[in-house]
Amino acid sequence: MGVKNPESGQLDPDSEPFVELDPTRRYGRYKELLGAGTVKKVYRAFDQEEGIEVAWNQVKLRQFSGDKTMIDRLFLEIRLLKQLKNKNIIVLYNYWEDKVNNTLNFITEVCSSGNLREYRKKHRHVSLKALKKWSKQILKGLEYLHNCEPCVIHRDLNCSNVFVNGNTGEVKIGDLGLAATVGKSHIAHTLIGTPEFMAPEMYEEDYTETVDIYAFGMCLLELVTMEIPYSECDNIARIYKKVMEGVRPEGLQKVQDPEVRAFIDRCLAKPRARPSATDLLADPFFDGLTDDDDDDDDNDNDNDNDNDRD
Repeated sequence: MGVKNPESGQLDPDSEPFVELDPTRRYGRYKELLGAGTVKKVYRAFDQEEGIEVAWNQVKLRQFSGDKTMIDRLFLEIRLLKQLKNKNIIVLYNYWEDKVNNTLNFITEVCSSGNLREYRKKHRHVSLKALKKWSKQILKGLEYLHNCEPCVIHRDLNCSNVFVNGNTGEVKIGDLGLAATVGKSHIAHTLIGTPEFMAPEMYEEDYTETVDIYAFGMCLLELVTMEIPYSECDNIARIYKKVMEGVRPEGLQKVQDPEVRAFIDRCLAKPRARPSATDLLADPFFDGLTDDDDDDDDNDNDNDNDNDRD
């Protein structure tokens, strides 16, 4: 579907066509793929009502065929995520089921510079202050999720699931498709996530929201060293063995700043000793950073003038 020429009223053949439209015909999906995971694909899309680019997330429900409980749970989680309102959490605008194509679709905001993993690779010369600003924003997002009623555990936090607006330095947690809500016990039991970022108790399928703190510590380690934790391991079984034996990633030895090393160690502590997001935000690690710093442009180190639109 092209865009109508305002003078002729005809479709402009030079405009980029939509591959599909949502049931309300407000959102149009382009062919361009922004990212793909084991559960879903993410496409570039456009909100015709607001005139802004968005992300069209699509889950193939056939992978859960015969498992009505799982499908019902997916919709329950999506309905919950639509209620989340925090500047450090990607906004979910709308969702629907396409019964003809057997897909679950949901529209989210899109960040101008993509995910934090690719952004960090592109901008190698980043100050410790900038890393702290990114970290603080991630923690603010986690603090919000963990203090929700019911508590929300992300369960798959890693640098590819954190997104950046490069012209403002704003950081947002996304990809909450694997998030879990837990009751007053704050305990979850499902084995799910990215192995390099999974706390030991996740493998034992008995954990709380502090698994997100462990994953955050691994994110910070990746941001500092620019390598994925446990990259010395060539398969998941070896990662699992090291994690369960309490062996830290070799990349931790490359962290030369004792303040940064100590902060990461706090995040990777045993479950009962692991601090909350609120505790970490009060850590001296962030001394000297004001709340205004979170909103300032990062012109001193990483302003890309928004040239990296997805």
